[in-house]
Amino acid sequence: MLVAKDLRAFVRWPEEALLLWPGCDRVPAAGKKQKYHSFPDHIGKMAKVRGVTLDSRPNGPAIASFLLAGGERPARFGSVNSWSIHHLYSGKFPYYGRQSTTHAAKLGNHFTQSAGLIAAHPVADALVDEFPFFAWLLRANSFARFGYDPDKVFSENVDEYGFSGKHRSRIMSAAS
Repeated sequence: MLVAKDLRAFVRWPEEALLLWPGCDRVPAAGKKQKYHSFPDHIGKMAKVRGVTLDSRPNGPAIASFLLAGGERPARFGSVNSWSIHHLYSGKFPYYGRQSTTHAAKLGNHFTQSAGLIAAHPVADALVDEFPFFAWLLRANSFARFGYDPDKVFSENVDEYGFSGKHRSRIMSAAS
Protein backbone atom coordinates (compact mmCIF):
# COMPACT_ATOMS: atom_id res chain seq x y z
CA MET A 1 0.00 0.00 0.00
CA LEU A 2 1.69 3.17 -1.22
CA VAL A 3 -0.07 5.47 1.26
CA ALA A 4 1.45 3.57 4.20
CA LYS A 5 4.93 3.87 2.66
CA ASP A 6 4.69 7.66 2.55
CA LEU A 7 2.40 8.59 5.45
CA ARG A 8 3.67 12.18 5.59
CA ALA A 9 2.15 12.82 2.15
CA PHE A 10 -1.27 11.74 3.40
CA VAL A 11 -1.37 12.22 7.19
CA ARG A 12 -0.38 15.05 9.53
CA TRP A 13 0.07 14.69 13.30
CA PRO A 14 -0.11 17.23 16.10
CA GLU A 15 3.19 18.17 17.75
CA GLU A 16 2.00 17.36 21.27
CA ALA A 17 -0.64 15.46 23.20
CA LEU A 18 -3.19 18.00 24.38
CA LEU A 19 -6.55 17.39 26.02
CA LEU A 20 -8.01 20.76 25.12
CA TRP A 21 -11.40 20.55 26.78
CA PRO A 22 -11.82 17.82 29.43
CA GLY A 23 -15.40 16.60 29.56
CA CYS A 24 -16.34 17.87 26.08
CA ASP A 25 -17.94 15.33 23.76
CA ARG A 26 -19.96 15.26 20.56
CA VAL A 27 -23.05 13.56 21.96
CA PRO A 28 -26.15 15.63 21.12
CA ALA A 29 -28.74 16.38 23.76
CA ALA A 30 -31.86 14.21 23.75
CA GLY A 31 -34.06 15.06 20.78
CA LYS A 32 -31.27 16.91 18.93
CA LYS A 33 -29.47 15.68 15.81
CA GLN A 34 -26.16 17.42 16.43
CA LYS A 35 -24.28 19.14 19.20
CA TYR A 36 -22.96 22.67 18.81
CA HIS A 37 -20.34 24.07 21.17
CA SER A 38 -19.74 27.30 23.05
CA PHE A 39 -16.05 27.37 23.89
CA PRO A 40 -14.89 28.34 27.39
CA ASP A 41 -13.22 31.75 27.61
CA HIS A 42 -9.75 30.33 28.31
CA ILE A 43 -9.84 28.33 25.05
CA GLY A 44 -11.08 31.39 23.15
CA LYS A 45 -8.18 33.45 24.48
CA MET A 46 -5.65 30.73 23.67
CA ALA A 47 -7.04 30.38 20.14
CA LYS A 48 -6.92 34.14 19.55
CA VAL A 49 -3.27 34.34 20.63
CA ARG A 50 -2.38 31.40 18.35
CA GLY A 51 -4.45 32.65 15.38
CA VAL A 52 -6.81 29.66 15.42
CA THR A 53 -10.42 30.25 14.38
CA LEU A 54 -12.85 28.33 16.58
CA ASP A 55 -15.75 26.47 14.98
CA SER A 56 -18.85 25.73 17.06
CA ARG A 57 -20.01 22.88 14.81
CA PRO A 58 -19.92 19.28 16.10
CA ASN A 59 -16.24 18.51 15.34
CA GLY A 60 -15.03 22.06 16.02
CA PRO A 61 -13.47 21.32 19.43
CA ALA A 62 -11.49 18.40 17.99
CA ILE A 63 -10.25 20.58 15.14
CA ALA A 64 -9.24 23.28 17.63
CA SER A 65 -7.38 20.74 19.76
CA PHE A 66 -5.44 19.45 16.75
CA LEU A 67 -4.45 22.96 15.63
CA LEU A 68 -3.63 24.25 19.12
CA ALA A 69 -1.43 21.18 19.63
CA GLY A 70 0.67 22.30 16.66
CA GLY A 71 -1.02 20.24 13.97
CA GLU A 72 -1.00 21.28 10.33
CA ARG A 73 -4.21 21.07 8.29
CA PRO A 74 -3.28 21.41 4.60
CA ALA A 75 -5.69 22.88 2.06
CA ARG A 76 -7.31 20.48 -0.38
CA PHE A 77 -6.41 20.86 -4.04
CA GLY A 78 -9.25 22.38 -6.08
CA SER A 79 -11.36 23.09 -3.01
CA VAL A 80 -11.86 25.75 -0.35
CA ASN A 81 -11.78 23.01 2.31
CA SER A 82 -8.84 21.67 4.30
CA TRP A 83 -7.96 18.08 5.08
CA SER A 84 -10.39 16.39 7.46
CA ILE A 85 -9.57 16.04 11.13
CA HIS A 86 -10.19 12.39 11.92
CA HIS A 87 -10.49 10.58 15.25
CA LEU A 88 -8.32 7.45 15.15
CA TYR A 89 -10.61 5.89 17.75
CA SER A 90 -13.97 6.34 16.04
CA GLY A 91 -15.84 3.41 17.56
CA LYS A 92 -14.94 1.24 14.57
CA PHE A 93 -12.53 -1.66 14.24
CA PRO A 94 -12.17 -3.29 17.65
CA TYR A 95 -8.92 -5.13 18.22
CA TYR A 96 -8.89 -8.81 17.30
CA GLY A 97 -10.98 -10.82 19.74
CA ARG A 98 -12.65 -7.78 21.30
CA GLN A 99 -16.22 -6.60 20.89
CA SER A 100 -15.72 -2.85 21.15
CA THR A 101 -13.23 -0.03 20.77
CA THR A 102 -13.04 3.52 22.09
CA HIS A 103 -15.41 5.99 20.46
CA ALA A 104 -13.61 9.26 21.15
CA ALA A 105 -16.45 11.54 20.06
CA LYS A 106 -18.61 10.10 22.84
CA LEU A 107 -16.02 10.36 25.62
CA GLY A 108 -15.00 13.59 27.33
CA ASN A 109 -11.41 12.48 27.99
CA HIS A 110 -10.85 11.58 24.33
CA PHE A 111 -12.92 13.84 22.03
CA THR A 112 -10.45 16.75 22.24
CA GLN A 113 -7.35 14.62 22.84
CA SER A 114 -4.95 15.62 20.06
CA ALA A 115 -2.93 12.37 20.37
CA GLY A 116 -5.92 10.58 18.83
CA LEU A 117 -6.41 13.05 15.98
CA ILE A 118 -4.88 13.34 12.52
CA ALA A 119 -5.35 15.60 9.55
CA ALA A 120 -6.10 13.21 6.72
CA HIS A 121 -5.77 13.71 2.98
CA PRO A 122 -9.06 12.59 1.35
CA VAL A 123 -7.45 9.29 0.27
CA ALA A 124 -6.18 8.54 3.80
CA ASP A 125 -9.49 9.70 5.29
CA ALA A 126 -11.31 7.08 3.23
CA LEU A 127 -8.76 4.38 4.10
CA VAL A 128 -8.85 4.99 7.86
CA ASP A 129 -12.65 4.93 7.81
CA GLU A 130 -12.97 1.79 5.67
CA PHE A 131 -9.99 -0.48 6.36
CA PRO A 132 -9.15 -1.80 9.84
CA PHE A 133 -5.49 -2.42 9.02
CA PHE A 134 -4.94 1.22 8.11
CA ALA A 135 -6.75 2.48 11.21
CA TRP A 136 -4.58 0.19 13.36
CA LEU A 137 -1.41 1.31 11.57
CA LEU A 138 -2.25 4.90 12.54
CA ARG A 139 -3.21 3.90 16.10
CA ALA A 140 0.17 2.17 16.43
CA ASN A 141 1.82 5.33 15.14
CA SER A 142 -0.04 7.38 17.77
CA PHE A 143 1.20 4.99 20.44
CA ALA A 144 4.80 5.30 19.18
CA ARG A 145 4.58 9.12 19.10
CA PHE A 146 2.58 9.84 22.24
CA GLY A 147 2.06 6.61 24.20
CA TYR A 148 -1.69 6.99 23.53
CA ASP A 149 -3.54 3.68 23.80
CA PRO A 150 -7.09 4.07 25.18
CA ASP A 151 -7.94 0.47 24.18
CA LYS A 152 -4.96 -1.00 26.08
CA VAL A 153 -3.72 -2.89 23.03
CA PHE A 154 -0.09 -1.77 22.97
CA SER A 155 0.24 -1.45 26.75
CA GLU A 156 -1.96 -2.89 29.48
CA ASN A 157 -1.05 -0.11 31.90
CA VAL A 158 -2.60 3.19 30.86
CA ASP A 159 -3.86 6.11 32.90
CA GLU A 160 -7.42 7.45 32.92
CA TYR A 161 -6.61 9.48 29.80
CA GLY A 162 -5.31 6.52 27.77
CA PHE A 163 -1.55 7.12 28.11
CA SER A 164 1.01 4.45 28.96
CA GLY A 165 4.11 4.58 31.12
CA LYS A 166 5.80 7.95 31.42
CA HIS A 167 3.73 9.48 28.62
CA ARG A 168 1.36 12.26 29.60
CA SER A 169 -0.92 14.75 27.95
CA ARG A 170 -1.10 18.44 28.64
CA ILE A 171 -4.59 19.03 30.03
CA MET A 172 -6.12 22.47 29.59
CA SER A 173 -8.23 24.02 32.29
CA ALA A 174 -9.40 27.52 33.07
CA ALA A 175 -6.36 27.83 35.37
CA SER A 176 -3.86 26.73 32.68
